[in-house]
Amino acid sequence: MRGARFLAMMVALCANAALAQPSQKPMQFVVPFAPGGSADGIARVVALELGKRLERTVVVENKAGAAGALGLSVVAKSAPDGDTLGLGAPGALVINPHFPGALLAEPLRDLAPIAKLIDIPIVIIANPATGPKSVRELIERAKASPAGLTYGSTGVNSSQHLAMELLRLATGANLVHVPYRGSAPAVTDVLGGQIPLASVDLTSAFPHIESGRVLALGLVHAQRSALVPNIPTVAEGGVPGYGISQGFMGLFAPAGVAAPIVQRLSKEIGAIMALPDVQARVRPLAVQVAYANSDDFAKFLSAESAHWKQVIQSGKLIR
Repeated sequence: MRGARFLAMMVALCANAALAQPSQKPMQFVVPFAPGGSADGIARVVALELGKRLERTVVVENKAGAAGALGLSVVAKSAPDGDTLGLGAPGALVINPHFPGALLAEPLRDLAPIAKLIDIPIVIIANPATGPKSVRELIERAKASPAGLTYGSTGVNSSQHLAMELLRLATGANLVHVPYRGSAPAVTDVLGGQIPLASVDLTSAFPHIESGRVLALGLVHAQRSALVPNIPTVAEGGVPGYGISQGFMGLFAPAGVAAPIVQRLSKEIGAIMALPDVQARVRPLAVQVAYANSDDFAKFLSAESAHWKQVIQSGKLIR
C-alpha cells in the first residue's frame, strides 16, 4: 500500500514539475475538421491564449475525416504527456461509437476530457435558387422526387447528419446524404449550387445567411437560439415535436495523462474562456461559451452518450 502511495506521489510530482518548467517542444492541437468551420475557429482562439499562459508554442493541425473521429484517433494514440490535445464534437464522441465499425469505438475510455468549450447551434440551409424555401417545401420536394432531395453534412453519423436522419424518419421525406469533411466545404457547395441544402454548424453558415446568399430553413433544436432569435426551429416549420440537443465542442488529451496535467489544463481553459477578449473573438463564430471543467464534462459526455444510444436503437437510424 505504501509503495502504491509513493508511486502515485512521484507521478504527481513529476507531472507538476513538467508543468512548472515550460517545454521547448511545440504542443500539438488537433482539429478533426476542415479549416473554416467552428472547430477551426475556436481552436485557433484557444491555442493562441493557451500558448501564452503555458509559455509554449501551440501548433493547430487540421486532420479531417470520419465525422471528427480521424483526428481524435490521432490524439488517442499519442503519448499521454499533455503535449497533444484535440477538439471533439458529438459525432465522434457520443454518436458514432454506437454504430458497428466505428473508427473510435471507445472515445470515453481512450480520451481524457479536459474541458467543455462551447455550445453551437446546427442549422439547415438551402441555396436560394435551387433549394427549398421552407421546411414544408423541403419535405414536399423530398417526397415528390423519385431520386429524393440531396443534402450535405459534416460527415456520416455526425449530429448534423443524424438530425436529418431523424427528420427523414419523422416525416417520410426521401433525403439523400452527401458527407463532407466539415461544415465549411458543405456550405461552399450549397453556395455554388452543387447541392440544394445542408445541415451544418451555424458558424460556417452565419455570414452567408446574413448576406442572403443562403436561406436558413430552421434550427434542428427544440428551441430557438439567443444567438439568432429570428431563425425558427424545424418544429416551428411544420414538424411538431422534432428537435435534437445542441452541438458542443470540448478539449481532450489521450487517456492516461496524469491528473495534475488534466487539472492544470482544465483550469487554464476556464480562465481563457472567461476572458472578455476571448469571448469577443468567439462571438463572431456564432457559438456560445459553455465552459465545464474536466469532471463535469466527463459526466455530461456520459449522459449524452446514453441519450444517443437510446435514440439510435429506438429510432432505427442507418449509416
